[in-house]
Amino acid sequence: MSRARRAADRGRSTTAKVGRLAALLAGVWIVFGSAAWELPGRLLGEPSTAPAATVGLPGTAQAVGEPTEGLADGHEGLADGHEGPEISHVFLVLIAILLVGKLFGEAAERMGQPAVLGELLAGVILGGSMLGIIPGQDTPIGEVIHVLAEIGVSILLFEIGLETDLKEMFRVGKEAAAVALVGVVLPFGLGFGYWYMANPAIGAHPTGIDFWIVAIFVGATLTATSVGITARVLSDLGKMHTSEARIIIGAAVMDDVLGIVILAVVAGLASGAAVGALAISRIFVFAIGFLVLAVVIGSRAAPYLFNVVDRMRVRGVLLVTAFSFALLLAALADLAGSAMIIGAFAAGIVLSSTNQFDAVVERIEPVADVFTPIFFVVVGAPVNVRLFIPGSEDFSGIVLTVGLILTVIAVVGKVVAGFAVRKPGINRLAIGVGMVPRGEVGLIFAAIGLREGILSNAVYSALLIMVILSTFMVPPLLKPLLQRGDVIEPEEVALDDTGAGPPDPAARLG
Repeated sequence: MSRARRAADRGRSTTAKVGRLAALLAGVWIVFGSAAWELPGRLLGEPSTAPAATVGLPGTAQAVGEPTEGLADGHEGLADGHEGPEISHVFLVLIAILLVGKLFGEAAERMGQPAVLGELLAGVILGGSMLGIIPGQDTPIGEVIHVLAEIGVSILLFEIGLETDLKEMFRVGKEAAAVALVGVVLPFGLGFGYWYMANPAIGAHPTGIDFWIVAIFVGATLTATSVGITARVLSDLGKMHTSEARIIIGAAVMDDVLGIVILAVVAGLASGAAVGALAISRIFVFAIGFLVLAVVIGSRAAPYLFNVVDRMRVRGVLLVTAFSFALLLAALADLAGSAMIIGAFAAGIVLSSTNQFDAVVERIEPVADVFTPIFFVVVGAPVNVRLFIPGSEDFSGIVLTVGLILTVIAVVGKVVAGFAVRKPGINRLAIGVGMVPRGEVGLIFAAIGLREGILSNAVYSALLIMVILSTFMVPPLLKPLLQRGDVIEPEEVALDDTGAGPPDPAARLG
């Protein structure tokens, strides 16, 4: 076939893909567009004349106070006299999240992108700044959806833990620690330095808060890493067993621990409390100690528990026990002052060494297929499209500029961290890019700053732009980097003494 003919075929294929995506978008708009003006009001129990931004949208009264109150008190949405959400309304929102998420995930895969990108875009379309189907977390329905999303990310990290070979993780422990350390120190230093030296005039300074504390919090927000986004891309591409994936996951978990310490320190400074080395060390030891104890104790207790479960005859008992075990460790992690996803990750590591490993993996996949997309759609929902549209009520040129500068700092800090790896044969650029997304972790950091009065609404908006851009750019960038930089693991090509080829992956359980 001639070069011109191949180019023409590629052009027609690309055109067809774009056409299919346009048709999908049109179909979604036809299905949901007619209801977009009335459904949000009906679900929230209020009259609605236009799609209203309800989650993390600067420039509105809700963005300043109400959503962040929902973060502080999970029952704040019930204070207005509502007894609770109507089940039928919850079902309708959930149907929209699941079906539109899957449709956009399919469209993304047909265009050669990871499905998670489509799910994030589905969240943007269903979110407050467009169709308004997904209500804010400060509403009764929003609270329910938020809980389902938390289950989704916990199950995702549980799956990652199941796929994690602890011995292989320890082999890249030094590299992961180096990436995590650089990936926290560099973005923090760059963010703090930029804010302290440039002092961007993008809004009123919060009263009673020292300027340098605001600069510290901006730098702290830039240190976040959303392990869920990158892990989903790695899983979709079948790259979870590569050295790059192990380094990224290990570094991201360490980032979460360091992020907890930084948040606690900054919150203490903002409240006027004295935060000394002893308090910081205590927080760090508690966060690390929980992960270590959970794995050590769980690895001894889980085999006995699941051997008993294996002898039971009731339908679904293995799935229910594994699911409950993941949620239990996630809850215990939260109660211990650590992150819930760290507990779920530890639960997966523990069960990966049990005799029921294969059965647990097989049974948990359908559960993840339902809950995990909810998480990614909900992550995309707070995106305020009007932040990027000149002439809209939420658009501000200087806020957008500062947001773009923070995005560059956020990307550079994490990409450079990937080059802290000195192990030969490693795709350092892929590791750095894999650490870039801030996702829900960045949103949580920014929302806490707004709630505590450390950040003004304008600064929160700039950080929100950084979170949006750093989250959405990674899936399309990471796929070609991993495919172009594939590293053949030694165990994939080594032959045993009989020349029979590589051992069965399940052999690690023996």
